[in-house]
Amino acid sequence: MKQTIYILAKENPVNPPELYASILASHFTDKYKHIHAATAKVIQHRWTRMAVNGEPHPHSFMRDGGETRTVEAVSSKGKGISVRSAIAGLLVLKSTGSAFHGFVNDEFTILKPTTDRILSTEVDCGWLWHTYGNVQDVKTEVREFDEAWKVARDITLKTFATDSSASVQNTMYKMCEDILASVPSVTAVDYSLPNKHYFEIDLSWHNGLKNTGKDATVFAPQSDPNGLIQCTVARDKNDGSE
Repeated sequence: MKQTIYILAKENPVNPPELYASILASHFTDKYKHIHAATAKVIQHRWTRMAVNGEPHPHSFMRDGGETRTVEAVSSKGKGISVRSAIAGLLVLKSTGSAFHGFVNDEFTILKPTTDRILSTEVDCGWLWHTYGNVQDVKTEVREFDEAWKVARDITLKTFATDSSASVQNTMYKMCEDILASVPSVTAVDYSLPNKHYFEIDLSWHNGLKNTGKDATVFAPQSDPNGLIQCTVARDKNDGSE
């Protein structure tokens, strides 16, 4: 298995990862009669060329954060190739422009409604392509993959930063809609956004020091179990609309 991965990487393009994952998964279903389906998952890390004395170094690189570009291709005999592309581990935060109120409040609720809060999450955004008949079909649309990744990333960051967020749920739905509108070959978009809370600390015990409400400047990240918000928006199978 491992040697097959190495050799196919040597003999075929590894960029975009959607193409390589499709080639790898299809290899096993095409070559072996007893294999009816194969899944290939590719994880691409961000590496940035180092700058030394203000100039890019010819052979030295550094890991540019924890964000990854991931692809999962599934090749099934008689059914073609399904491909899901994704952004994972993209940690974002904005210090205002986010609210959360009007939610159901019962005897178990301790969360306070707010019209202004810190919003932070680790983005996992995926988009599912239409089904391809074979690797050749994937190759015919190979230019779309890098562009779609850039579009999805740009939409995610721009919407996160500029949207006056009524809730994480509302903002992520807007992101899904915009990606579907921008990439016609994508059939569904999904987000998984865990809450990463930062709460103000009451310091009034120390000489009446004010650090709540409009006076809050010191916040602490919370390690308690927090919510995981997930959303999938797909096109209508009949007319292609969301």
